[in-house]
Amino acid sequence: MIARGAAPRAIASLTLVIAAAGCVPAVADSPPAPKAAAPAAVAPSAPTAPPVPKPLPGPADFAFRGSMIQGGTLIGQVPGGTRMLTLDGAPVPIAADGAFLIAFDRDAPASQQLVATLSDGRTVARMLSIAAGNWRIENINAPYRGSASSDAEFERRRPAELAQIAAARASHVESDGWRQQFRWPATGRLSGFFGSQRVYQGKPGSYHSGTDIAVPAGTPFFAPADGIVVLAADAPFTLEGNLLIVDHGMGLTSAFLHCQRLDVKVGDRVTQGQQLGTVGATGRATGPHMHWGLKWRDARLDPGTLAGPMAR
Repeated sequence: MIARGAAPRAIASLTLVIAAAGCVPAVADSPPAPKAAAPAAVAPSAPTAPPVPKPLPGPADFAFRGSMIQGGTLIGQVPGGTRMLTLDGAPVPIAADGAFLIAFDRDAPASQQLVATLSDGRTVARMLSIAAGNWRIENINAPYRGSASSDAEFERRRPAELAQIAAARASHVESDGWRQQFRWPATGRLSGFFGSQRVYQGKPGSYHSGTDIAVPAGTPFFAPADGIVVLAADAPFTLEGNLLIVDHGMGLTSAFLHCQRLDVKVGDRVTQGQQLGTVGATGRATGPHMHWGLKWRDARLDPGTLAGPMAR
């Protein structure tokens, strides 16, 4: 029996004895502590796939209409997302809707490469196969120097004339005429054909750069498509006579040679079917006719590939 006054000391001693013996008193209704669960195995994560880029608007490849032939013209649509276009490395302008114009000289190589660079850096390339033209040789009973009275006068006058023509064609105008279906400026007998080589009284000249339409002097001629007048000769040139050049936009120009009269002036905006002047025989010409020449940059083109067969 433990005396009342000694109770705290006895309880403390008992606790020490139990602890020393390694015994832990049981706690009533206390469940055994659960065993710690082993950590779950973590599966290795799969590699994250790169995000799929959103498809670019527009077609995935080029689209064309026109003639892939020497002297021919193509109007195309670039692939969606195109930011730059080149033809054999030379830049080609692109309209806001993705349309563009390219053309092939009379002596164009058999193949040319068209490359579109997209906004994400990718490129879409197309190798164009250019069909060969079929040209003819023509013998012309007219002097090579045209309306100049002598070879010396021709050599003196010609550089200034060529400079005017080059400056007119180097100008850049805003016009959608290049998109239109071209019309013949006059109708009549075809007397000269694009691409043919002419021999002037036995002296070979350069190939014929346009198409000749034989009609009487004074016959009106009309704009084949919309455009802006960039050259209207105020005096006859030695070879071209009264010369008119209309820019249809995108580097495509029409030249009308040997005119009797011009009804428009530089800077005039003309519409398809508008009268531009009358046909004549000025410059180097054997008779009245309309010479219609087309050019894209430095490439000389066959008007028939744009205007199609002449309606009679």
